[in-house]
Amino acid sequence: MFGKRGTSKSGSAAPKSFGSGGGANVPKPKPIPASEPAQPAKTTSAPKEKPAAPKKPAATLSDDSAQGIKPVSSEKKEKLDEIKVNVFNDLMEAVDLSELSALTPEQVRDEINDMVSEIISMRGLVLSMQEQQLVIEDICNDVLGLGPIEPLLARDDIADLMVNGPDVVYIEVNGKMEKTPIKFRDQAQLMNICQRIVSAVGRRVDEASPICDARLADGSRVNVIAPPLAIDGTALTIRKFKKDKLTLENLLQFGSITPELKTVMEVVSEIRLNTLISGGTGSGKTTLLNCMTGHIDPAERIITCEDSAELQLQQPHVVRLETRPPNLEGKGEISMRDLVKNCLRMRPERIIVGEVRGPEAFDLLQAMNTGHDGSMGTIHANNPREAISRVENMIMMGGYNLPSRAMREQISGAVNIIVQASRLRDGSRKITHLTEVVGMEGEIITLQDLCVYEIEGEDANGKIVGRHKFSGLRPTFWEKAKYYGLERKLAEALQQNG
Repeated sequence: MFGKRGTSKSGSAAPKSFGSGGGANVPKPKPIPASEPAQPAKTTSAPKEKPAAPKKPAATLSDDSAQGIKPVSSEKKEKLDEIKVNVFNDLMEAVDLSELSALTPEQVRDEINDMVSEIISMRGLVLSMQEQQLVIEDICNDVLGLGPIEPLLARDDIADLMVNGPDVVYIEVNGKMEKTPIKFRDQAQLMNICQRIVSAVGRRVDEASPICDARLADGSRVNVIAPPLAIDGTALTIRKFKKDKLTLENLLQFGSITPELKTVMEVVSEIRLNTLISGGTGSGKTTLLNCMTGHIDPAERIITCEDSAELQLQQPHVVRLETRPPNLEGKGEISMRDLVKNCLRMRPERIIVGEVRGPEAFDLLQAMNTGHDGSMGTIHANNPREAISRVENMIMMGGYNLPSRAMREQISGAVNIIVQASRLRDGSRKITHLTEVVGMEGEIITLQDLCVYEIEGEDANGKIVGRHKFSGLRPTFWEKAKYYGLERKLAEALQQNG
């Protein structure tokens, strides 16, 4: 989430999830049978196959659409929209979903391409090559992907995609909001796509259950809130992930960290320090957590607990757990706390909690204090001191009537390092604090900043200028670094004073 944050194009939905309409009725245009994808249509004459020829331009068109280029004029858009609806309805009547479900997404796309071309020909529609290819591409996206927003998901420079009803779509590029010209056909199309996303992970969204968290195939985070709660139409928010998984080296290239800070963070991961990654919304906490887990020993058994599985760990021995919302009767809910408590019985060596936001904080601290060194989690807070206070509040949310001193001793004994991520006003993301939890002084938890990002001003382009400055203090985890044979690597990094 640091620097140029974004994601890959989400994998095409399985053919069996086509639209909400459909069914295998008697085909009107007599399309190519799905069981013979490589054969030309035998029920039509050769001239009617002509419109199916231009398949390759579809890729070019998709590339143009991915950059937000409108291939047709606004005057023709209304006509094309009407054509798309009619052709789509004919396609749903003609296609046999059970047969198409046995094909790969690429084969299905070819089949739909041929069928749509034949429907256009049989309807006698007069379209230019460019317009016909646009209709085909949009219908393929509607059936196999996420409709009008599919080209946006292909762009690797988009960090967030926000749909505010069927007529308003915003994106975030390089930390700045931009409005796009993309629109959905209507509220029904938008709701259908949202239902397709959430049903893929076994969840549902409708008037009875209008709020839902889900994920795309690549792990991108999805939130849907539907009417009547969303007054202006269904609101769909997608937090996208980059096509290539980020590493600490990438953060260094983006300027989020320095080489010395990168070295210290590598040591923190390797010597199994319990770490909290703190930051505000959109500051890049999950991305940073992914980067730090990249330096965990591949031989270790890692168990992750998340509300919506989005972590992308590279180690071979990873068990991923995900919470479950209640059903229509309000039963069957599996909370984050249930997952954390259960994973203690699964012989974990490290426990990774995607986001600590409730009473599970107490169970995570218990795990950190009982031999699961190197456990990690993210927490919403604006600075390291506030992160400690948030953990205290979460423990009290669980109904534990512990004295303040006992609670703080538990925290200071469990947490070793707090990494603070921040999104600055120019849209850039930086590691602003690397703070060590030293211990207790009376009733207060003592913190020690090892590195702080100091803002010095801004350049002519409005970009913030600053530097990471090390305090020069010797960390209390020095002996642990020595135990792992990494004290020299740590010393060389800490001696750099900005």
